[in-house]
Amino acid sequence: MEVKNCEKALLVIDMQNICVGEKHARFFQYNNSDLLHEVNKVIDANENNLVIYIKNVMKKNLINKFAPFHAYEGTKDVDFAKELHIVSDNIFIKYKGNAFTNSGLDILLKKHNIEYVEVVGVDGGACVALTALGAIKNGYKVIVNEAAIGTMYKKNKNKYFKKLHEAGAEFV
Repeated sequence: MEVKNCEKALLVIDMQNICVGEKHARFFQYNNSDLLHEVNKVIDANENNLVIYIKNVMKKNLINKFAPFHAYEGTKDVDFAKELHIVSDNIFIKYKGNAFTNSGLDILLKKHNIEYVEVVGVDGGACVALTALGAIKNGYKVIVNEAAIGTMYKKNKNKYFKKLHEAGAEFV
């Protein structure tokens, strides 16, 4: 979909070492090179739009200690994968699946009069879908770029993508 006469932002979600880097956690089973290639194509195609990167960071607490992976602030695991194209310094940290739990994201989007939000990254059955639903809840039109979304949680993806379809998200 080509968006005309409005402002658009691209949200690049959780493309970090822990998820898609060379030494990613075994928990994450994506085709990393293909996914990075597709995400980079979308980033490059959005050179005239606002590109925002989202990092998932875990707080050091008892619950997260038992998670199958650890992405703590200040570790290389939370850094973006070295192959990822970084074209802006718009980086937001989130501690939950929905990136809109970081209120700074909505503030930046409103400051730039953003109407459309395109989402790419990982995971289609978790953070990407939850962020897309959060965008809709905050009044944005959402474009879900399936070619540039990695998914492990396929059952969740189907459930969330159905909700996104029903809420009016566009899939490309």
